[in-house]
Amino acid sequence: MPQRIGKRTIMINGLVTIHSAAGVAGKKETEGPLGKFFDKTYSDDTLGKTSWEKAESALQQDAASLALAKAGLTPLDIDVMLAGDLLNQCISSTFGLRSLGIPFLGQFGACSTMAQTLLLAALLVDGGGCSSALAVTSSHFCSAERQFRLPIEYGGQRTPTAQWTVTGAGAAIVDNSGKGCPIKSVTIGRITDLKVKDANNMGAAMAPAAADTISAFFTDTGTTPKDYDLILTGDLGYVGSELLYELMRNEGFDITDNHNDCGKMIFDRKKQDVHSGGSGCGCCGSVFCSYIMSRLLSGEIRNMLLVATGALMSPTSSQQGESIPAIAHLVNIVC
Repeated sequence: MPQRIGKRTIMINGLVTIHSAAGVAGKKETEGPLGKFFDKTYSDDTLGKTSWEKAESALQQDAASLALAKAGLTPLDIDVMLAGDLLNQCISSTFGLRSLGIPFLGQFGACSTMAQTLLLAALLVDGGGCSSALAVTSSHFCSAERQFRLPIEYGGQRTPTAQWTVTGAGAAIVDNSGKGCPIKSVTIGRITDLKVKDANNMGAAMAPAAADTISAFFTDTGTTPKDYDLILTGDLGYVGSELLYELMRNEGFDITDNHNDCGKMIFDRKKQDVHSGGSGCGCCGSVFCSYIMSRLLSGEIRNMLLVATGALMSPTSSQQGESIPAIAHLVNIVC
């Protein structure tokens, strides 16, 4: 059974593992440094569909199907599915995964959704609520731009702090089979709001949430950054990562030697016009479920922290002049 330690961290006492995972990515992502590691890539970001939203749903379908195939499982073997995305009412998830027929818990953690679904899946399995769970998330550049910023056709100039929403998805099966990489503990994030209002500077809005959660984990567990091979944030990008280093130093922790960020890894900043890096649920989802999982399974990474961050905003809140609250959830994975 799960056991709380400290104020916010929960130890997973049973053998709960990420049995399998799969990451899929679009054309621009395939052209980046991690292109060869994705389980499936696409030359056309429409995926042959009639809308960007339907294309994003197809990303989730493919990621989930690939994760199941890797584990040699079918939808009938999965007890519960946890999924979410950036679109209103999480329509990418509900429409994309409805055909699987798996009991469903919709999630919204914005770009923190990959960690949120893994975290909840681990707690459900360890607590005996289920034997297997499927954690899924996605984002699509065009569907996100249409909802949160401007029509794609407008072609507005992006600020240097802006990030590029990743077209991609990730899916992971969490179960008690003993196969794969164990989840050892999780830390649930809390809403952090330093009153940033610039929707084109998500790194600044989300970095305080990442610092808050990581600091809480170190305090609860009595560990330090040096105890981990990798501290991986979801999509802070270049601006947010630098802010995170400063905030962590203020808390007495230096993570610069073993930190990386999915938003920095997925694109080539010099060759691709991405400004401050990648973002979106699919950023962490696709990178973790493909490239990072392969390094865990090979033994290159043995003990890591996955810290996905999310901006808890909506088009309505931004239009009404509200600030951008953020959250970060943490999953400790040992392989």
